Amino acid sequence: MIEITFLGTSSMFPTKTRNHAALLLRREGDYMLFDCGEGTQRQLRIAGISPFKINHIFLTHWHGDHSLGVGGIVQSMSANKRRHKLYIYGPEARSRVNMIVDTYVFHKGYEIETKDVDAPEVSIVAENNNWKVKALNVIHGTKCVAYRFEESGMRKINMEYVGKFGLKRHRILGKLQNGEDITYKGNKITVEDGTFIKPGKSVVYITDTKYFDELIDFAKDADILICEATYSKDESKEKLERTHFTADKAAELAKDANVKKLILTHFSQRYVNMKPLLTEAKKKFDDVEIAEDFMRVKL
Repeated sequence: MIEITFLGTSSMFPTKTRNHAALLLRREGDYMLFDCGEGTQRQLRIAGISPFKINHIFLTHWHGDHSLGVGGIVQSMSANKRRHKLYIYGPEARSRVNMIVDTYVFHKGYEIETKDVDAPEVSIVAENNNWKVKALNVIHGTKCVAYRFEESGMRKINMEYVGKFGLKRHRILGKLQNGEDITYKGNKITVEDGTFIKPGKSVVYITDTKYFDELIDFAKDADILICEATYSKDESKEKLERTHFTADKAAELAKDANVKKLILTHFSQRYVNMKPLLTEAKKKFDDVEIAEDFMRVKL
C-alpha cells in the first residue's frame, strides 16, 4: 500500500492553514519526503509521523519554500541519535547539503549520502526491488526537477490457465510466481503462459514550472498526478508568464497524460476560497481534488 500525506500545500508564503511545500510518500518501510519547506518537522509531528523514519528526501529545487526545512530536520535526526544513512536528492544536492551541514553546529552522528539530480531526459535517480523514482528537469527560475514514483510490477498467477492442469493451490505455484517454469503431472507450464505482471502504482509530483510538452509523457497514465496550481488562469498576463502552473494548465496536463486522478497543491496565499480553482480545473478534467495540509491519500 502507498500512503501520501500532504504536509504543506502553500507556495512562497505560508498561511494560517497551509504550510510550505512538503509531502510524505510511504510504501511499507520506505518513507520518502518530497520537498522540505520551513516548518516541515512540526507538520510531521502534528501528522503523527516520526521524522526519523524518513529514508529519502527528494528536493525539487532550492527556493526556500521547498527547502528551508532541510537544516532543521537533518540536525534533529542527529540530536535523536540517528545512526542509519539518509539519502538526499536534488539539483546541486551535494554542495548545498554540505553547506547546510557545515553551517550549523551540531554532532553529526550519521551518514548523509547526496545525489545531484540533473535530468534533461527522464532518468532514474533512486530504486530498489520494490520501487523507483524518476526525475525530469523542468522550466523554472533556477534548476528544478519533477519526480515520478513507480511501484514495481508484481508477478501474479494466471489462475484460469493453470486451472486447466488441475492446479489451484499448490506450493509449486510459488516457483512459477518467482519466474521459474514448472512441470506438473507431466505438463510443462511456462512463466509466460502461467503468469502475468500486474503493474505497480505510480505517483507524479510536479511543481514550480511552466507547462511544456515533455511533461505529458512524464506523467503518462499515472495513478495520481500531484501538480501545483499556484494561480488561476484569470490572473494577469504578467503573472501567467511566471514559471508556475495555473489550475487550468494542471487539468490540461492531467487530461493529456491520461492520469487517473489530479490533486492540486502549492497555492498562492491570495486564495482563501479554493472553489474557483477547483471549478477551473474541472472544466477540463473530472477527477480533481484540492490538497489540504494533513490530507492523506491511499493507493
